[in-house]
Order: sequence, then C-alpha cells, then structure tokens
Amino acid sequence: MNKSELIDHIADQADISKAAAGRALEALVGAVKTTLKKGNTVTLVGFGTFHVGKRAARSGRNPRTGAAIKIKSAKVPKFRAGKALKDAVN
Repeated sequence: MNKSELIDHIADQADISKAAAGRALEALVGAVKTTLKKGNTVTLVGFGTFHVGKRAARSGRNPRTGAAIKIKSAKVPKFRAGKALKDAVN
C-alpha cells in the first residue's frame, strides 16, 4: 500500500474527503517526525512505538575501491510493533 492508497482508505473508513484524509496523514507523520527529532517516543497503544535508536560508529569498506572507511555513529528511527498489531498479523 502506498501513500495515495492509504489516503483513499482513510477517507473511505472515516467518511471524509480525500483532501482531509491527506491533511490528517501529513499531520500524523509530521507529529511523529517532530517528536522523534526531539528524542522522545510516540506510542500508539495497540499499534506500536516509534523511538530513536543509536547506531554505533563502525568501520566499513568502499565497495568501489575496497578501501577501509570509518562510518560515524548515527541516530536512527525505529519501530516496535505492539501486541495487537502482532496478533493481527499472525
């Protein structure tokens, strides 16, 4: 399912216009981004939790030259599925 299909589904289920569904989806995504950027978590009970994880610095290889390179540490967004979502999938 892509973004436009998700907007269509939201519009149908909530009985709202596609434009309103698009704005609602953008607001949700924006809120998650803003919260994660601050280092906080977003928990949707029954769905899951978005949080920021840390990836340690490591060494890697340049695939073109084979030379060793250092890869800096980074903060990465992560998602942990909730029990209800796991049960729905299985």
